[in-house]
Amino acid sequence: MDWQYMMTFLEFEKPIAELEGKIRELRSFSPGSGKGEVDITAEVSQLEGKLSKLLKDTYADLSPKQKMQVARHPERPHFSDIANHLFEDFVPLAGDRAFGEDEAIIGGMARFRGEACVVMGHEKGSDTQSRIKHNFGMARPEGYRKAIRLMEMADRFGLPILTMVDTPGAYPGVGAEERGQAEAIARSTDTCLNLRVPLVCTIVGEGGSGGAVAIAAGNKVLMMEHAIYSVISPEGCASILWRTNEKAEEAANALKITAQDLMKLKVIDGIVEEPLGGAHRDPERAMNMLGDQIEQSLREMAGMGPDKLRELRREKFLAIGEIGL
Repeated sequence: MDWQYMMTFLEFEKPIAELEGKIRELRSFSPGSGKGEVDITAEVSQLEGKLSKLLKDTYADLSPKQKMQVARHPERPHFSDIANHLFEDFVPLAGDRAFGEDEAIIGGMARFRGEACVVMGHEKGSDTQSRIKHNFGMARPEGYRKAIRLMEMADRFGLPILTMVDTPGAYPGVGAEERGQAEAIARSTDTCLNLRVPLVCTIVGEGGSGGAVAIAAGNKVLMMEHAIYSVISPEGCASILWRTNEKAEEAANALKITAQDLMKLKVIDGIVEEPLGGAHRDPERAMNMLGDQIEQSLREMAGMGPDKLRELRREKFLAIGEIGL
């Protein structure tokens, strides 16, 4: 069965879903189907042309709220998908050597296009059971302390670090706060800034608050075309400012959460183009495009020394929000 026919359609994709339904219905009556020998190839081809144009027009003008829906799409590639597709010899390493293992952040040693590296990222899970296991991508302090351990190991052995961000935010539970959530996030961010090896970070889905920044303070910060990145989720912002989630769309507009807005503000360094209709429509192609841009980022830093890498990273983040007098 064609995977697209099982796709989850978003609210704004209703016209697209209806058109795809018509195409599917016509194909079921195509020659050789056993339901007649009427040749409807020309009609199907015409509808496919309309579908392509509709997809292009729809995704060329998405609102921040719609971008948010695409970034959270359940069939969007997650870290485990990316690790399996882009990396070879991936060996996950567990535990923070202080409290325990956190499944919300997965990381370890791997090879990226023939070169050794350390890779890590948030994992949201793909079904109910795995989402509970990975806590919906919301890391606890031990997750960030594991990230620190892996980054320090990479620094010691001179290995580039690649991180994939996809989290609504760090876990806000009582236990996490008791074990020092804020301190763990701050130390993880500080570790990123002090590394002497290349650090390429990509927001692949949802980049929420300090839970995202903790592993995203890199030399190169990339964003997938329809990913989002913000200091707080639009729902959280609305609940604080207006005491209601109904204002989430207004908050999304004000927060400048899209890759295009953040590129203009120089918060990120590059946008990874996605297949027409979003990464969930062609995950394999989307991941290959991501891999190409990560490779290009590593090449740009290939001749830089350890001190230069750290200096440029620090200057990059100090310059964000700078106002000329």
